[in-house]
Amino acid sequence: MKWFDRTFDTPQENLACDEALLDWCEEDFDGEILRFWMPRQHFVVLGYSNKAQTEVNLDSCRALGVPVFRRCSGGGTVLQGPGCLNYSLILRIRAGSPLDDITQANALVMNRQRTALNPLLGGNVLIQGYTDLTLGGLKFSGNSQRRKRRCLLFHGSFLFGLDLDLLQRVLPMPSKQPGYRAHRSHAEFLINVSLPPAEIQNALRKAWSADEPLLKSPNDKIAQLARDKYATDEWNLKF
Repeated sequence: MKWFDRTFDTPQENLACDEALLDWCEEDFDGEILRFWMPRQHFVVLGYSNKAQTEVNLDSCRALGVPVFRRCSGGGTVLQGPGCLNYSLILRIRAGSPLDDITQANALVMNRQRTALNPLLGGNVLIQGYTDLTLGGLKFSGNSQRRKRRCLLFHGSFLFGLDLDLLQRVLPMPSKQPGYRAHRSHAEFLINVSLPPAEIQNALRKAWSADEPLLKSPNDKIAQLARDKYATDEWNLKF
């Protein structure tokens, strides 16, 4: 597996990169990729089918200058910003393998992530709500996937210093919640882990045998998607 540590200048480019890497692996690149990136500004990201009016305090976002975008994968709405380490896995789907099934793919990836991080966090990391990682019942990582015929994108975030007060101001209580949340507020439900992002990256690179840097990327496709899709209200506010 190749590793790709690249943060682009804009949210649009960073979101476009994940989709472009998935399409590239589906069509041309015969390999797998582990990407890392850390946003330089705050912005909200809707899951693919989320309704902006329901899942985001749009008035607060406008007042605070927090832009709203939509990603290509499912899952809930999140606040991105400094203090988030994002990863993206592009994995090949082989017939009969666990990745050939959505539920089994969730289990495979999440168990490997948990195994990688558990020793760094005192051995108390749990998988809850299918694709959340928790510490003492508090969520520090959320994840989602998008599938194509030959490859899938599995990506998520680790919180190590996100502004949770800002998160409470721009995101209402989600319309869908995992049972273990028990209607807790964002502040009562989320936690920043005391772990340097470099340690998380190293643990995941080792877990996924991502030993070689990715020396080229689909830059033209990233720029095109960022411009024509992720920078448009037609995409970001489509629901």
